Amino acid sequence: MPTARPRHLITETDDVAAALDIPAALWPDLSRPQLLVKLAVTAAEPLAAQARQARRLAAMDRIEAGEFDGL
Repeated sequence: MPTARPRHLITETDDVAAALDIPAALWPDLSRPQLLVKLAVTAAEPLAAQARQARRLAAMDRIEAGEFDGL
């Protein structure tokens, strides 16, 4: 399918196959490529929350150190 978006190729090594077997049991209706997309989106959510928390903590550290100069 034509697209202007980047494409990513992933070889299904033994490690990748084993990793895909786990969500395949949860989402049996999804193909292997669909599982990769689902995993990427699902894994990004907690990582984004961790990044937000790290930014908040860093801002609090700057405030406590008197380095905060406003927004």
